[in-house]
Amino acid sequence: MAPSVSMIHSDSTPQNIMDFVVNKGHGVKGLAELGLKTLPQQYIQPPHERFDHSSDDDDEEQPNINHTIPVIDMSNWDDPKVAEAVCDAARKWGFFQVVNHGVPIHVLQDVKDATRQFFGLPAEEKQKYSKERSVTNNVRFGTSFTPEAEKALEWKDYLSLFFVSDDEAASLWPPVCRNQALEYVKSSEPVVKKLLAILMKGLNVKEIDESKESMLMGSKRINLNYYPKCPNPELTVGVGRHSDVSTLTILLQDEIGGLYVRNTETMKWIHVPPVSGSLVINVGDALQIMSNGNYKSVEHRVVANGSSNRISVPIFVNPRPSDVIGPLPEVLESGEKQIYKNVLYKDYVMHFFSKAHDGKATVEFAKA
Repeated sequence: MAPSVSMIHSDSTPQNIMDFVVNKGHGVKGLAELGLKTLPQQYIQPPHERFDHSSDDDDEEQPNINHTIPVIDMSNWDDPKVAEAVCDAARKWGFFQVVNHGVPIHVLQDVKDATRQFFGLPAEEKQKYSKERSVTNNVRFGTSFTPEAEKALEWKDYLSLFFVSDDEAASLWPPVCRNQALEYVKSSEPVVKKLLAILMKGLNVKEIDESKESMLMGSKRINLNYYPKCPNPELTVGVGRHSDVSTLTILLQDEIGGLYVRNTETMKWIHVPPVSGSLVINVGDALQIMSNGNYKSVEHRVVANGSSNRISVPIFVNPRPSDVIGPLPEVLESGEKQIYKNVLYKDYVMHFFSKAHDGKATVEFAKA
């Protein structure tokens, strides 16, 4: 029997909501498709976590150059001006967009189409990949962020795919999106390597040897995110305030928009407008720690949308769980004071996922 709005209403108990959304595999997409007129209580964020558009930095009367993250043309990777722009963006903004990056446009379109196809599957199909039913922790369909730790849920579903090998992906990733997700991961690798080479040179690291490459990009995770249309978007969030735990995040967003980044100088929120064919790059906590704070892992969030469904596809490029990360020796050679201690990356990630999104609080875990 297809779910109906009579099964769930805005004041349903948390148990009913969690059973429908999580246990039965409908996700927040299934909730949205019931035609609810009001947001269920479990998704209503406290006032200080709701997005106030009057506080963002989208002032059309001001010059755009001061109110948006940089868009960098990567046509000529060897141009010193490109390297300078990348390092400047990583130091000041922690975010930038790249165009002419070399990832074929059809690869980007294919993975967006595959994302929509996965979330269009029946609930019982998606449920095969839930925490309780997935045959591996490396493939996970879920909703919100950490529902068991959150006082208010986030309006998002996701499929998270941890890359181990081509063989594992071929056998365990959902067939409807397997090839497209894998192709996106592989096609983005040259971009990641070139960006990291530029960023390391900016830290006086002349060469990325095998051990450094492993620490910078030893593991990868790709998420397919789905943000359904929301009945009261002003009362909830797509994703709450946080910074990523990655080295770098490579984000593909659709044409809807909704990603906001904190301007660390004004503390206002800046919209990251979709640019056709672009990828959004952001510094993660691991790189902030390894750079001793020279590169910024910046707080960001996603707003809920009252008129459109939105998708995004981030690739999180990370150290290996077994790596110990800390400020690179080359960074400290000049006598710079060490801000962060050495931490086991697995411990850092477990700390991040043990709680609800809470802005930049996670990086305090690594403070010296």
